[in-house]
Amino acid sequence: MNLVDRAKNIILKPKDEWTLIDQEDTSVATLVATYLFPLALIPAIAAFIGYGVIGVAFFGPILSWGIKMAIISFISTILGVYISALIIDILAPNFGSVKDFRKSMQLVVYAFTPVMLAGVFTAIPALGILGIVGLYGLYLLYIGIKPMMKTPDDKVTVYYVVSLLVIIAVYVIISAILTFFLIGKTYSMMPQ
Repeated sequence: MNLVDRAKNIILKPKDEWTLIDQEDTSVATLVATYLFPLALIPAIAAFIGYGVIGVAFFGPILSWGIKMAIISFISTILGVYISALIIDILAPNFGSVKDFRKSMQLVVYAFTPVMLAGVFTAIPALGILGIVGLYGLYLLYIGIKPMMKTPDDKVTVYYVVSLLVIIAVYVIISAILTFFLIGKTYSMMPQ
């Protein structure tokens, strides 16, 4: 299935799409190259435009700031998805779920779809608040856990909450580390 159809279907018909995804044998490398990378470019390019071209800095756009924010966005998305899927996979047996990294990766990547698509709003700083539509990914993660990880009904909610906390923690830590190394003290001089 191509990227556009998969993104559309996971958003509009998630229950049917999770069932279809569960039957696929897409490798992690293919999933990353054909789905995750292209979608991760959306918020990265939008961050470059929003911070470096249009500008959110007090004195207008700063090209180097835009480049750094794009790098942070892209790397934190890719690493965040990978590390989150790895931890979720390691935790799977604790919730009566199947330990299968490929399935964990599919779960996290496809649940991240609305987050990456909503990243487009970063391009226009005034519309940045609309990125909240990315929270739909929370629902996708919840309904995807049972079919993808074969989680028993009585453990789906707990596994979901733990998985969500893992994703948030991983993303925040990676973003903070990248921000520190790429922006450093400049960050404190930018308007909050």
